[in-house]
Amino acid sequence: MQSGVYEFLAQDRVIYGRPAAEAVVETADKLGKSRLLIVASRTLSRRTDVVPGIRAALGSRCIGVFDDCVEHVPRASVLALAEVVRREAPDLIVTVGGGTPMDTVKVMLVCLAEGVTDEAGFDALRIRVDEAGNRIVPAVKDPPLRQIIVPTTLSGAEFSQLGGATDPARKVKDLYTGRYIGGQVVILDPAATVHTPDWLWASTGIRAIDHAVETICSRRPQPFTDATCLHALRMLSRSLRANRANPGDLDARLETQLGVWLASTGLGRVEWGASHGIGHQLGAVAGVPHGHTSCVMLPSVLRWNRAVNADRQALVAEALGRSDGDAAQAVADLVRDLGQPASLRDVGVQREHFDAIARGAMQNMMVRSNPRPVTGEADVHEILELAW
Repeated sequence: MQSGVYEFLAQDRVIYGRPAAEAVVETADKLGKSRLLIVASRTLSRRTDVVPGIRAALGSRCIGVFDDCVEHVPRASVLALAEVVRREAPDLIVTVGGGTPMDTVKVMLVCLAEGVTDEAGFDALRIRVDEAGNRIVPAVKDPPLRQIIVPTTLSGAEFSQLGGATDPARKVKDLYTGRYIGGQVVILDPAATVHTPDWLWASTGIRAIDHAVETICSRRPQPFTDATCLHALRMLSRSLRANRANPGDLDARLETQLGVWLASTGLGRVEWGASHGIGHQLGAVAGVPHGHTSCVMLPSVLRWNRAVNADRQALVAEALGRSDGDAAQAVADLVRDLGQPASLRDVGVQREHFDAIARGAMQNMMVRSNPRPVTGEADVHEILELAW
């Protein structure tokens, strides 16, 4: 067995099954924080009672709400939040929503830590790969404050110390990391998720499936994450179908959230592959929503990789209810059962996008750690054709 070091979850606490507002107040009390800024999606902030409820519960300790987060997190949106934080001087951020507000805060915390004030300053801090595919991870100072997170989708970003932001000039979604940029406390309240559109809930659920699958099928798997992620696949396969049948069943929604927690144990700790890496570029180049990238890429990446990890894929297939070892079909069946898109054409990707997607993918550390080596843009094109 290979040697290695596994870093356990970075959260101080995960609170689940309790009202979000109550848990946020309790957490602020426990941490001794008195100036809290809420960062959320505009819909949750202005069209639901979730953010207003948290704000009311905090009372005078809430110094404001930032809800100008932008999908795919362009650098300018990160700088806009950084300006607000520098001006208002909160001592804790409460992030409410999905991957977009979470990543906006994560990358903003990197900017605060390193004094970034313009888009050019991002370049020295993004994770890069050299010509041989080796990761170059810049050392980042600790940020001056932390975030706690109330997730309302299933992307799992709340459990990650990786944040993504898009460089519009290069049309590449870059990754950033730092020791304290992720959630210090995660609060899982299924009642806060009922406003999430069904398509977004289901598609980010496939994103969580992607996390588990690429952890199990990693070129350097771990027994701990095998156990958590295989159980996550069983939970998610059952609960996501139950969510579609009855979206108002809060117990089933909580089961899905707990499945995401287990599926996320490989985040930033086990090397992932081309489904995630190419998916980042589908968003940056063609504007494909985060969850839909996994719906259309994961089955094709599994098919492309099967020659080198069929034994690992058999574990995935069994956990998803198939005895024939066909993990790609097991995922495709779940995507179909949840009514999600199954091809690049279904999500608006055009063939003329392929070159830009492939160029960006070769700069992505996850593409370069794919179990079957991706040696050039031609390999990315081959995978894209499978997904077409």
